[in-house]
Amino acid sequence: MKIGTLLTLEAKNPETGETHKYRSQIIEKNAHYLLIDLPIHHETNKTAFFMKGTHFKMTYIGTDQAVYMFTAKLMKMVKGDIPSLAVQAPEKEAIRIIQRRAFVRIDTAVDVAVHYTNDSFTTVTSDISGGGMSIILPEPHELNVNERTDLWMVLRMQSEHYQYVHAATEVTRIVDDNGIRKASMKYLSINQKDQQFIIRYCFEKQLEARRKELS
Repeated sequence: MKIGTLLTLEAKNPETGETHKYRSQIIEKNAHYLLIDLPIHHETNKTAFFMKGTHFKMTYIGTDQAVYMFTAKLMKMVKGDIPSLAVQAPEKEAIRIIQRRAFVRIDTAVDVAVHYTNDSFTTVTSDISGGGMSIILPEPHELNVNERTDLWMVLRMQSEHYQYVHAATEVTRIVDDNGIRKASMKYLSINQKDQQFIIRYCFEKQLEARRKELS
């Protein structure tokens, strides 16, 4: 875990017993503590406050793009220019992998703006992952294999928050899928946080699909 790593926290409401999700990130760390931003509730987007001793289940995406989970206890509130929470740093053996391949490909329509040498257009994805995507190629626009583009996309996260992401891409394949032209692309350059947002988005969509299957 690095400083700046995005975290998803789960904690039970002591009054109702309901489990709620929050987002945060690591802002400092040492051998004993992880200092994290004050968590933001996934649904309300409001800052959450917790009692000392609260236990969290935390997940994050590692540099190897796997999804990791550990549990941690809130040790203290840290005051300062940027208030934060000090949570117990996990032992290495207490961190476990819950998903070895974070580049899960999800079939979903995400709004995308595509810019390249002499043209630009808007469209939607056919599928997306942390390593690339496939987009619907609208008439009369053309893309060629190995062509490079700049993409801007809008991710609607589970919290109803809209995340804007940019990536430089290269076209790897053009296919005709029952009369619908699609361009497959891989990311050549993407900010690590933006990539983590895409992976988190895919992870949320995957969990949403599983819940629907079980309901």
